[in-house]
Amino acid sequence: MGLKINRPRRGSMGVYPRKRAADIVPRVRTWPEVNLGKPALLGFAAYKAGMLHAVVVEDRPTSPLYGKEVVRPVTVLDAPPLFIWGFRLYTLDPTNGYRRSIAEVWAPELPAYIRRVLTLPEKADVDKQMKKVEEFKDVAVDVRALVATQPHLSGIGKKTPELLEIPIGGVPSVDERIKFAVSLLGKTVSPKEVFTAGQLVDVIAVTKGKGYQGVIKRFGVTILPRWHKHRKGHRRTGTIGPQAPALMFTQPRPGQMGFHQRTEYNKRVVKIGDNGAEITPKSGFLHYGVIRGPYILIQGTVPGAKKRLVVLRHPARPPKKAPPAAEPQVVWLSSQSI
Repeated sequence: MGLKINRPRRGSMGVYPRKRAADIVPRVRTWPEVNLGKPALLGFAAYKAGMLHAVVVEDRPTSPLYGKEVVRPVTVLDAPPLFIWGFRLYTLDPTNGYRRSIAEVWAPELPAYIRRVLTLPEKADVDKQMKKVEEFKDVAVDVRALVATQPHLSGIGKKTPELLEIPIGGVPSVDERIKFAVSLLGKTVSPKEVFTAGQLVDVIAVTKGKGYQGVIKRFGVTILPRWHKHRKGHRRTGTIGPQAPALMFTQPRPGQMGFHQRTEYNKRVVKIGDNGAEITPKSGFLHYGVIRGPYILIQGTVPGAKKRLVVLRHPARPPKKAPPAAEPQVVWLSSQSI
């Protein structure tokens, strides 16, 4: 009877190509359709500040620790309000079915820091832009807010904002979404207006860069026996396969590791606060600083290094058995003892 050998492949094929992200600002390819009963932004952007551990009361009825205090790791996100500097209407292109922009409206007055990334006109003709919106709103299928982060309100120590496009959803009516977008022009949106404590969110960010790495660290290939050391090395694959007709692209090879855009699904929001002093250690967060304004606590880890921009969205694939929607009861945070 032959020995059964299990040799699973090394590395996931779902994350190819393993190259550096094109932009440090995450590109969200999919936005969910959610019914909130009112128009709202479907996402928010924040900066990763650090991690704490929190003592919370377990609120899952199926848990054997239900009602007891448990320790959970939490990631702290510095979430200054987003500035809404415009919105766009999209329709479906009849030739290929893709979304195509048909109208765009800018706020009449924009802050000076927007000029760091945009060439602004002397004065936006809002009336002319709104006439185009009224003309095309019957064929519009999507309304997206044009938002800018406000890093000067955070502890990140920079002035240049990041620009993102976040859809407006929550209701099926496009007309209601347009009215909501008009009401937001030139105003700011806080995280409490987008998410609630206790709900699940998807976290999208660019991971921490590791540079050029070999197959052992990059794919987890087994290290060869030490007696291979005197020939071509032992921290390598035994063979990369035949040279003809060609090498398989699935073969583990050295190359870039890290700085990839990744999405982590169904992270729970533990708490959303307005005063960052509540959760900032006395010495500030290491390699970040002090959180001055709104913040978000996410259960578990979040991709990326300190100061990395993180995009949160409503869950695209929520689990069948979701946790309780109520806000978790936080008994103690480790920052209170530092």
